[in-house]
Amino acid sequence: MNGAIEPIVGRYVHAGIGGENHRIYFEENGAGIPLVCLHTAGSDGRQWRHLLTDEELARHFRIIAFDMPWHGKSNPPESWDGAEYRLTTARYAETILAFCRALKLDKPVVMGCSIGGRIVLNLAIEQPRQFRALIGLEAADFQAPWYDTSWLNRPDVHGGEVCAALVSGLIAPQSPQAARAETLWCYKQGGPGVFKGDLYFYRVDGDLRGRVEGIDTAACPIYLLTGEYDFSCTPEDTVRTAAAIKGAHVTVMEQLGHFPMSENPAQFRRYIAPVLDQIRNHSKSDKQKVG
Repeated sequence: MNGAIEPIVGRYVHAGIGGENHRIYFEENGAGIPLVCLHTAGSDGRQWRHLLTDEELARHFRIIAFDMPWHGKSNPPESWDGAEYRLTTARYAETILAFCRALKLDKPVVMGCSIGGRIVLNLAIEQPRQFRALIGLEAADFQAPWYDTSWLNRPDVHGGEVCAALVSGLIAPQSPQAARAETLWCYKQGGPGVFKGDLYFYRVDGDLRGRVEGIDTAACPIYLLTGEYDFSCTPEDTVRTAAAIKGAHVTVMEQLGHFPMSENPAQFRRYIAPVLDQIRNHSKSDKQKVG
């Protein structure tokens, strides 16, 4: 591997969000159907590096992973005055749509994990026809909080180490040690208060109970996949949510936890590759019908 250069390309794109300019960092590889990947709360797009370097998938998909503002290499906007960061449903959805517009993506597939999985459900409710398909990993309409966020941004606590410790139990025991450590390392590097701010969306503002029944899978197919070891968004949470969505595809993934794409990429691929193949074949069928 000495001297090997990976095919991932990293760049910045400027996108208007909330009436001001944001400089958004993203990485991509491949060509074909755009596939936008959303990272989990408090982390960044590095979680998707294994998918980004998948040669077979990159032949058919333009795989894109971006860092949300305040995360990874995407800074807060220039107007930020140090106020507490707090992610809302409206802001999250606007950010995703603004990013897709900035890159001029034509009906992308959007795949999100954890908070990304929750916002995918919201997109399915409010903007289904803008997407080719939506994939929610560790996604459900609501989960009862099992953690206290009040101490996540304090001067006497190392926020990154606490965040990593908090989520460490969500990784399946079969996950390779190196992948486990890398997943947690991204959490240790998160900005002050960012994980807490993301969880505001997850705990409070993003409650979709009573709304997912209106999702029209004929307008946009939706796939929900959850790891069997996830006790934050449990398989039961996802199955319950899928049962309320006519036509939703649901899968419980064995030997995986809350961070499937980064904690055990090889095992995750066994589940996501068939889903992406199905989306690609469906797109081919639609083109043939139009032709």
